[in-house]
Amino acid sequence: MSGNETLDDNTINDQPMPLLDHLVELRKRLIWSMATFAIAFAVCYHFAGRIYLFLAEPLGNIMRQQGEEPHLIYTALYEAFFTYVRVAFFGATFLSFPMIAIQAWIFIAPGLYRSEKRAFAPFLIATPVLFFLGAALAYYFIFPFAWRFFLSFQTGPTGANGLHIELQAKVSEYLALVMKLILAFGVAFELPVVLTLLARVGIVNSAGLKKFRRYAYVGAFVVAAVLAPPDVITQIGLAVPLLGLYEISILTARMVEPRTISED
Repeated sequence: MSGNETLDDNTINDQPMPLLDHLVELRKRLIWSMATFAIAFAVCYHFAGRIYLFLAEPLGNIMRQQGEEPHLIYTALYEAFFTYVRVAFFGATFLSFPMIAIQAWIFIAPGLYRSEKRAFAPFLIATPVLFFLGAALAYYFIFPFAWRFFLSFQTGPTGANGLHIELQAKVSEYLALVMKLILAFGVAFELPVVLTLLARVGIVNSAGLKKFRRYAYVGAFVVAAVLAPPDVITQIGLAVPLLGLYEISILTARMVEPRTISED
């Protein structure tokens, strides 16, 4: 009886699915994913103005605190339109990601053992959660400090010439910076998922991650320097969470690594 249960647990179906059936199934999953993205894009474009105002709110708050009227400009006739299109695409990616991940799982899951399904399922849940946590950290914590730092370089009229240095932020450039930071923090927060998954399949282990710690710390600041804008605030704001996430990855790797691996 126990032998049959073990066999059922490790065997799904030894008969291979014909290539045509694979293609039909793949087509079905792609249609579902594309339809979800298209609907999300239409909804996000309808509310693109509100979404953009939400993204610009941290900058607006800092401007109000400094006694300025919040404003952004665009210098080309088509700039605002394409900015809203990018906002819709950005929002649709967020909204449709869970459905796309589910469709990918439905397509891949039949080829996995039951034990493999149990191993991969937590990562499907953790991936979007950690990404949103990284994006929230950027929006609610990094943006206010970074925007206040950038706005500090404005100067009022001084001297006989009355020279005034004032920020005139463009809507497209602001959106590009915001998306870059949100994506950078979101992707960076996937570090525990990647390292834990690698430990689960035996490619890395917690002991190796501990030995590699000093290089990982240096790498965190290098990655932050590449992904973040060239200012100390956002670079440190990205590097420090990466250090903490690496330490968390060591703990989670120890929890999931194969039992046969001996610890130092």
